[in-house]
Amino acid sequence: MKKRLIIAFALLLLLSTYKSQKLFSIEIFNIKEIKIENNLILSKKTIKKNLAFLYDLNLFFLNSFDVEKKLKKMPFIDSFQVKKIYPNKLIIRIFEKKPIAILQYKKKKFYISENYNLIDYIDLANNRDLPEVFGNKNNFKTFHKSLKKINFPVDIITKYYFYDTKRWDLEIYEKKIIKLPTKDYIKSLENFMNLSKESNFKIYNVFDYRINNQLILK
Repeated sequence: MKKRLIIAFALLLLLSTYKSQKLFSIEIFNIKEIKIENNLILSKKTIKKNLAFLYDLNLFFLNSFDVEKKLKKMPFIDSFQVKKIYPNKLIIRIFEKKPIAILQYKKKKFYISENYNLIDYIDLANNRDLPEVFGNKNNFKTFHKSLKKINFPVDIITKYYFYDTKRWDLEIYEKKIIKLPTKDYIKSLENFMNLSKESNFKIYNVFDYRINNQLILK
């Protein structure tokens, strides 16, 4: 508060002088530097490009709503914080949505965030290893929550396939396939987790649980 009062007083003093000094006093508070922090997915260059309109705007009269309109159009940005550093610097701290999978749905691609929201897909190198989901968001949300509830190691899953018969197949590392039944798939997943600890686990590539109370290994 004290710092702001000093700045306000200094500005008032400068503005009370003759015209040329008045122009100078306003311009020293024009934005000359924008610093981006906490971004992990989007590059600083990309974010700054969307905020280029801020340069040479007066820091005192900056409308954060204008910043919000620009940043909200960027698919990975969830929220942000703006900090003014007088006389002419702006620090913007970015909070991004975290993608957990790539959804393939009706010939379109989206990212699914950790909150199960859809994010418009853009090709980013650090997201190419995310698991792919072939199905719809709502079915995946229900299924993924079930996986987390039993502490299934979701990091080993490379592909999720949802079929019209209302059941899932999972592809995991080394292209092993888990074929789940339509109902009571939790029991099958728990069985698979126990089986994966056994010494002969590596010799099998298909774990078929589709027939009730049976497991077919191939």
